[in-house]
Amino acid sequence: MPAPRSRIEVPDDPRDLPGDFAHRHQVETRFSDTDAMGHVNNASYLTYVEIARLAYYEAVTGRPLPLWTHGAQEGMILAELRITYRNPAFYGETISIETRVDRIGRTSFSMVHRLTAPESRYGPARLIAVADSVLVSYDYRAECPIAVPDDWRAAMEAFEGRALGCPAHVGWPAPRRPATRRTAGRSRPRSGRRSRSR
Repeated sequence: MPAPRSRIEVPDDPRDLPGDFAHRHQVETRFSDTDAMGHVNNASYLTYVEIARLAYYEAVTGRPLPLWTHGAQEGMILAELRITYRNPAFYGETISIETRVDRIGRTSFSMVHRLTAPESRYGPARLIAVADSVLVSYDYRAECPIAVPDDWRAAMEAFEGRALGCPAHVGWPAPRRPATRRTAGRSRPRSGRRSRSR
């Protein structure tokens, strides 16, 4: 059954993300998150997005994120992250991060995040930032991408209430086979001629 969807209302912003979200996570800003300018430092938002991303995974699958350090052989890694800053946040504010998965490819899936702050002594409710990221299903032992597990795909589509697939060729680079004794170190085609230097 799809999760209920909502959207936090803030003044219109041309860079805002459209649509609603089934997942929301709140983070209270800490004094250590701020910088010499008195507002939350831009690097802190990457941590807020990471916290929301892990909370999304656990809410959708019902289990902790599989980690290599905990003995997992397969999990997910962050391949890309882009963030657009719109307004500053300050110490003591509570940031809401709305998150959804927009696409699932063969080995990767994309997430978008919308960060907002409520009305406070610093001003009215406002859009703080928007972010989009690409996560890759990963085999830690072989050190290569793998297909998005069927149970992950099914759980995310059920949570979002719609199909999220796309053509098989769309996604992060295709999985590569781990190097073997026969292929390791090979730098040219087996049948190719060695070029002469000129």
